[in-house]
Amino acid sequence: MGFTESLQPDAEPIWDAIHEHPMVQGIGDGSLDESRFRHWVRQDYVYLIEYSRVFAYGAAGSPSLDRMGTFAELLSETVSTEMDLHRSYAADFGISERELENTDPSPTTRAYTDFLVRTAATEEFGELVAALLPCMWGFNETGRRLAAEGLPDHEGYAEWIKTYSGEEFTELAEWCKELMDEVAADAGDARRDRYREAFVTSARYEYLFWDAAWNEEGWPV
Repeated sequence: MGFTESLQPDAEPIWDAIHEHPMVQGIGDGSLDESRFRHWVRQDYVYLIEYSRVFAYGAAGSPSLDRMGTFAELLSETVSTEMDLHRSYAADFGISERELENTDPSPTTRAYTDFLVRTAATEEFGELVAALLPCMWGFNETGRRLAAEGLPDHEGYAEWIKTYSGEEFTELAEWCKELMDEVAADAGDARRDRYREAFVTSARYEYLFWDAAWNEEGWPV
C-alpha cells in the first residue's frame, strides 16, 4: 500500500464534508450567491501568492535536480500564468485587478497560508509535500465529484468544475500523490506520522477555507 492510499481513511471524511458543504453544493447546482464566490476568488488570489512561496521552498529543498526543476516550473507557471488566469477569471465576476491586489487575508486564509509557509521553511521536504497535497488532491476530488453530478447552467461555476476536474489538474494531483509516495517510501514510522499530521492539518484548512468563504469571513475587530 502506498502512503497516499494509507491516507485515504483520513482524507475521505474531509472530502465528504467539503463536498456536502453548502458553498460547494451551491457551485455544483449553480445556486450559490455570487457574493460568496467573489469572496472565495479574492481570498484564493491571496492564497496563491503564498502557495507560490511554498513552491519556491520546495525547489530550494528538493533532494534531486529533477524535483527541483518540477517545483521551479510550478512556481513559474503559478506566478506567470495561473495568476493572470485568476485575474481574468475574477474580472468575469466583476472583481478588478486593483481589488484583488488590495484584498486582506481573512483569519482563515492567514492561518492556512502561515501554516504552509512555516512548514515549508522549517520542516523537511517530505512535510512540505504532505502540506501541499490536500490543495491539489482535494480540489481535484471536489471537481470530479461535482462533474459526475452534471454541470450547472451557471457558466462561471461550470468553468470552475471543468478546471478542477479536467485532465491537466488531475495530472497535477496525481503527480503530487506520486511524489508523496516516493518521499514516504524511504521514511520511518516517526516521519510518516509527521507527514500524516501535516496532511490532515492542511486538509482541515481546505474545509475551513470553503466555510470562511460561505460566511464571507472577515476580522471581527
